Amino acid sequence: MDPVIVVGAGPVGLALSLALARQDVPSVVLDEGSGKDEQRPARTVVLREDTAAFVERLAGRSFDRVGARWTGWRSLRRKQEMRALTFGEQLPAPLHLAQHELTGALRAAVAEERLVELAVDSRLDSIENDASGVTARTRGPEGTSWRGSHLVGCDGPRSTVRKLLDIRFPGRTAVERHAVAALRTELPWPGEALLHRNPPWRTSGPSGSEIVGRPLADGVWRLDWLLPPRSDLVTPDVLVARVRETLAGWCGGSTPPYELLDTGVHTVHHRLARRWRVGRAFLAGDAAHLLGALGTQGLDEGLRDADNLAWKLALAWHDGPRGGSSALLDSYQAERRAVVAGRLRAADQSLPILRGGGGLRSYVPGAARGHDALLTDGHLGLGPLGAPGGYPDSPLAAPVTGAAAAIGTEPGAAVSDVRVTAPDGSTVRLRDRLGLGRLLVVLVAPGTGVWDRKHWMSAGLMPRLAEAVSALPHETELLVTESYPQAAAHTVLLVRPDGHLVTALNGVRPAELLDAARTALGKSAEDEPTEDEPVRSGARGGGGKGSGGRGRASGGPDRT
Repeated sequence: MDPVIVVGAGPVGLALSLALARQDVPSVVLDEGSGKDEQRPARTVVLREDTAAFVERLAGRSFDRVGARWTGWRSLRRKQEMRALTFGEQLPAPLHLAQHELTGALRAAVAEERLVELAVDSRLDSIENDASGVTARTRGPEGTSWRGSHLVGCDGPRSTVRKLLDIRFPGRTAVERHAVAALRTELPWPGEALLHRNPPWRTSGPSGSEIVGRPLADGVWRLDWLLPPRSDLVTPDVLVARVRETLAGWCGGSTPPYELLDTGVHTVHHRLARRWRVGRAFLAGDAAHLLGALGTQGLDEGLRDADNLAWKLALAWHDGPRGGSSALLDSYQAERRAVVAGRLRAADQSLPILRGGGGLRSYVPGAARGHDALLTDGHLGLGPLGAPGGYPDSPLAAPVTGAAAAIGTEPGAAVSDVRVTAPDGSTVRLRDRLGLGRLLVVLVAPGTGVWDRKHWMSAGLMPRLAEAVSALPHETELLVTESYPQAAAHTVLLVRPDGHLVTALNGVRPAELLDAARTALGKSAEDEPTEDEPVRSGARGGGGKGSGGRGRASGGPDRT
């Protein structure tokens, strides 16, 4: 099989290529640049708990040294504190780091990955999409032709892939504009991010009504000032005056020592591509959507695109000419576009309320507090503006039956990161088992933690569950947890490779489990292979890959 062609070597493209490699799928990343990233301290990303864990798994390292996980969040209005939050187990802290640190770590992981080829100075010129694959031609010093099984455009807002596929990209231009500065200084709230609306001091130049301060590593802060619509150009002198006034306002009237590292103006656009798939070509990240008003983070959604698409492409790639993955690949657009469209809709509905100016609304009791809560949701990944989206209406949603169990996670939503016992008997986080292309079956079994796995694998309902798992039409790993939020003992969870819940069942229900797995994979009973057709499947219970299963686990081709 030909590799997957990934166009664009930003965080989304690099993450997608690494996610494919973890599932034994080769890829070629076409980078129109030189392979070196510009060092811009003011260009930062805020990653929620799930996307931070996703890129750390792919990079094989923690970002805690180069990024900051905030200790708290506070909202101020004029001189009054409106809200204060402390991050912890119940409210995980976002990860804030410079984008070049993220991209550099992913590039380093790509350089060590034999299944990923990075082609620099390769600017896409044309695409030929046919029934058996995609041909991409590039221009540059070594312009050439590339043949792939599929192609994914991760090439940003001005996506060449999107233009070559003739996909419309409607939306709104310059929804918000922010003056941005990265500086090293000491503020009264070390480690805490803050939102300050209507600060009481007088500002110079184009005046904004909102300031956001977000800590980075090594005493660095990123400050954002919301600019009024149609404001004048922000000159360096005006920006320096804004920095000094803000620091003085926060530090009792005198400007503390600071080192200005980087500045810029960030313009937010809201756009959504009409289609995310044309034949064997797909869009992901900023090529498919632009969002970012009211504190929301577009890169977060781009990384979720990569996570959603990687396991589906991997399954289609391993299926090869046998096919049967069309419904699965179609579900990428159905799931991800619906989530992003919902987030854009929530932002568009909130913008007139939050940015509509003064008037009587300013004096409505509770209005200011409600506005701060909305903005906090966007910045912290909560509520309709920021919370990770689920896929309840997905074409891969399991049929609802009387065997379904009510738990703390709705079908289609991301599962909780509970501790589980792995097939080798070790205790790990559930999130550590994601992204390997396998389905996961999790049994809630209180009390098993005090026994070695080898003792209870042959006791109670485990033999019947292991047999049911081995009959599933795809490689599946059987895990056990002491507890899961709002789940009764002996509840069985079926989880997709990207961590979204397929279904929860009351006890061992082989028929319902099989039907749910087929639906989640976009398969029907007719798609099942015959006995002499090897497929990438098999349970991983107590006996390792293929224990009792009909198939075997197959990897990608050898590469030299």
